Amino acid sequence: MKKTTASIVSAAVLALSSSTLFISGEVSAAEMEKCYGVAAAGKNDCQTATSSCAGTSSSDRQVDAFIALPTGTCGKISGGSLTAS
Repeated sequence: MKKTTASIVSAAVLALSSSTLFISGEVSAAEMEKCYGVAAAGKNDCQTATSSCAGTSSSDRQVDAFIALPTGTCGKISGGSLTAS
């Protein structure tokens, strides 16, 4: 019985570790793009014309606030733009 339990635990650990690697899917900075007009209030990645640092945008979908997304994602989001308006 101990052998069966150990096998089940080993299989579970292996499954979790491989799914975590798949989910995290690290993306390098070169594979990211700035996507303007989609960030929630206070969730922008960097300064804007009206705020001095990350996390300080004052409204949802602020046109000069961006978040970094994997390349090709921004165009798929309604209101997303690769340039600040």
